[in-house]
Amino acid sequence: MTTTTRTTRASVVNQIETGRPTRAVLAAVRIAVGLMWLQNVNWKRPPDFGQAAHNGLYQYTADAVKHPVLGAFSWLVQNVIFPNFVLFGWGVLIAEFCLGAFLLVGLLTRFWATIGILQTIAITLSVLNTPGEWQWSYYLMFAAQFVILGTAAGRIAGVDGVLRPRWSLGSGRPARIAMVLS
Repeated sequence: MTTTTRTTRASVVNQIETGRPTRAVLAAVRIAVGLMWLQNVNWKRPPDFGQAAHNGLYQYTADAVKHPVLGAFSWLVQNVIFPNFVLFGWGVLIAEFCLGAFLLVGLLTRFWATIGILQTIAITLSVLNTPGEWQWSYYLMFAAQFVILGTAAGRIAGVDGVLRPRWSLGSGRPARIAMVLS
């Protein structure tokens, strides 16, 4: 057996499985994470997002000041977010709704997974030191978002998989951007 044959066999043995079960699991992870984000929109209730009753989004945001993880983030919450809390609440509500919806249908998946990572950082910096919080839930959120980002999971049973062939034929900027974001 030649060195080339052994190298080829070794690379085949070490390849990651890309068959139907693997693809189904990746699609299921993307859909589950999308549903998680959509379900979590439920407790971000306008018009004040829990500010008057000190619950909901307001309570979780206040935890960044009560139980700081990073001083600079606590300062940002205290001095920028709280004075503009209703605007912040709408931004979070819209971002998380879009995050969930786009992941659910698998459209521009890499972009929305990146937004999910950034949102998970913000959530983690708000509540990681809060008594009673299960830290691993945030680490698992990171892991799920990175799996979606790294595998471009919207290409499997998602809109990205349907539209990417069309985008790849386009020569304009929107098509090139969509290719990167999907």
